[in-house]
Amino acid sequence: MPNKRKGIGKNTRKSSRNPSKTGPDKLNSLILKLVAANPDKKYDARQIREKINVDNNHDSMEHALAQLVNRGLLIHKENKYHWNKANSNFAISDASPRKTFTGRVDMTRSGSGYIVVDGLGYDIYVPINAMKNAMHRDIVKVEVPDKKNSRKVEGKVVDIVSRSLTNIIGTLRIFHQYAIVFPIPGSTFPEVLIKLKDIGEAKDGQYVLAEIITWGSSQNKAIWGKVNNILHEASLNDVAMESILISNGFSLEFPETVMKEAEAINGKITAKDLAERRDYRKILTFTIDPATARDFDDALSYRVLENGNEEVGVHIADVTHFMQENSALDKEALSRSTSVYLVDRVLPMLPEKLSNDLCSLNPKEDKFTFSAVFEFDEKHKIVSEWFGKTIIHSSRRFSYEEAQERLETKKGDLAMELLKVDVIAKHLRKLRFKNGSINFESDEIRFELDAQNKPIGVFIKERKDSNMLIEDFMLLANKSVATFMHKKSRNPIPFVYRVHDMPDPTKLADFALFAKELGYQMNIDTPKNIAKSFNELAEASVKNETLRMLEPLAIRTMAKAEYTTENIGHYGLAFDYYTHFTSPIRRYSDVLVHRILFQNLKEEVRVEKESLEIKCKHISQQERKAMDAERDSIKYKQVEYMMNKIDQEFIGRISGMIDRGFFVEIGDSKAEGMIPFNHLDEPYILADNKLKAVARRSGKELKMGSMVKVRLDDADLDTRKLEFTLLEVL
Repeated sequence: MPNKRKGIGKNTRKSSRNPSKTGPDKLNSLILKLVAANPDKKYDARQIREKINVDNNHDSMEHALAQLVNRGLLIHKENKYHWNKANSNFAISDASPRKTFTGRVDMTRSGSGYIVVDGLGYDIYVPINAMKNAMHRDIVKVEVPDKKNSRKVEGKVVDIVSRSLTNIIGTLRIFHQYAIVFPIPGSTFPEVLIKLKDIGEAKDGQYVLAEIITWGSSQNKAIWGKVNNILHEASLNDVAMESILISNGFSLEFPETVMKEAEAINGKITAKDLAERRDYRKILTFTIDPATARDFDDALSYRVLENGNEEVGVHIADVTHFMQENSALDKEALSRSTSVYLVDRVLPMLPEKLSNDLCSLNPKEDKFTFSAVFEFDEKHKIVSEWFGKTIIHSSRRFSYEEAQERLETKKGDLAMELLKVDVIAKHLRKLRFKNGSINFESDEIRFELDAQNKPIGVFIKERKDSNMLIEDFMLLANKSVATFMHKKSRNPIPFVYRVHDMPDPTKLADFALFAKELGYQMNIDTPKNIAKSFNELAEASVKNETLRMLEPLAIRTMAKAEYTTENIGHYGLAFDYYTHFTSPIRRYSDVLVHRILFQNLKEEVRVEKESLEIKCKHISQQERKAMDAERDSIKYKQVEYMMNKIDQEFIGRISGMIDRGFFVEIGDSKAEGMIPFNHLDEPYILADNKLKAVARRSGKELKMGSMVKVRLDDADLDTRKLEFTLLEVL
């Protein structure tokens, strides 16, 4: 006679083993396995304890059961517990081991969301009934079943770690007993209810800035706030741009305490300051920046030394001289972490007195700097380097265009000096690519705006030698500082590294197969060969229009760079050690780097690694928010630019594919719109790698990068969407 199965389930015979106490996690799992296997049965606490054969006391059983009830997995009624069938979609898997992740909410317009977890490799889908009132960009904890080899996981939000949204811009509508702020059209954020006593002087129909006071504790509970500001003279464009900043979690104004602290800073140069710094004021120094720049982070100095070698100094604004650690100003800068650059404005990380005055390396002014100085021999090899505090006097401010003119014509003031510096920069660039640095460049969109900030032209920013000259020396300074800090001690000193992981293997394999279809063979067997293949592709795409479509797809295989104390190197730049040292006016990561580097120039000083890592994660999150805000503003202006082009035909390129349809990017403006598959003349099946779709009947293919002719049917500024009709695949 076969042995009967022991354990839980439909066979309820008690185990022969003696009961034993178990920990909370295992206890919860045993309870869930019992009730999940018997969804129609009801048990009291004593029955459950007997059936799962544990010796935990009554209080621990009651606590475990109460937790499972609160999580919606069990129903408690008349002292009996049973399976919550309404929540079974997630809860059945919850009876198995679970994992918990912390990530950022990327909410869809339907109210469901994807949780983006750093380093996970895939996003976790959460249906609307499992969102726990989480909102777009909130940081949440999410539980998922612990399934091996599963990349399509459905999860459940179990806790909201922090709210991204604290304020909202919208239109105020006043009703009999309360008012409502309706967010700007196209926003993923909710309506906010306002008590009449909290609307202040605001009138019905005005644009207002409202602060959220209380969040709903369930999916249907209202969110309440109060009006903090009335946007009296704001144009639609101003409201849209400010809404983009606020919806991405950035404050429009600095707190009063911060402004008072900034205004009280004395910028005078004292004899003590001079004694503590190297004096570079008599050495040729200049800046090269965009023509519209108002804050200058970096300057270069150049001179020929007595031994015939050349010296180039990379001089960076010494923000930490003015901004004391843990001051109100410093805490606000950390909170913001970055300046945010929209199409028509900048939201600075620091108040204007610092960003545009005290710290900015303005021409014809003595300025405090933190410098990385390099000596090059006749073969442009670095023979010495020095880091330390300095004082400079920039003799010339160049725009990129002015510097480029001198490089091309070899005429004008400082032309010869610029040419000599450029020769060194090109040597550094050549060496970097030889060592495996990847030479992919994504297009940067720029707009020509009229007096009302409406776009009247769109163009791609052109990168020339003057841009790359500055970039090469900034890369050198960043790499050298990181290398110095890493090698200072056998026991690594906690430091802020800028790291970049290798490409995602699955995305890379899919990309290599797709590239092969277009006639390009990728070698992906080693990291060095991957980089080499990417660079060869970049070179080949200059002459081959077909291959050019692969560049943006190649970029998508790459990991995202981030800040961390755990150095893994920077794959894209092929640097073993890399940081950000060169832009402390607009990046708080660089402020941290300046402080740690300065403390360690003479002696070994260690900051607390755990708290530094927390700051790194926050800065990385703020950086992504700033990038999202920039993209949102570009999208807004692209749609605005296309509004008077309805019914016109365009040549575009298929730039993305999702289950519902494919995106087309227009060549001149880079504006993008979606064409649903169900708008085509036959059904299409999307490939698993989402790089092509095949018509079910005819076998026609739509491929990523394919050229198409489309007609613009609508440009909706409220939703920031373009609608196209496919006319022809070219």
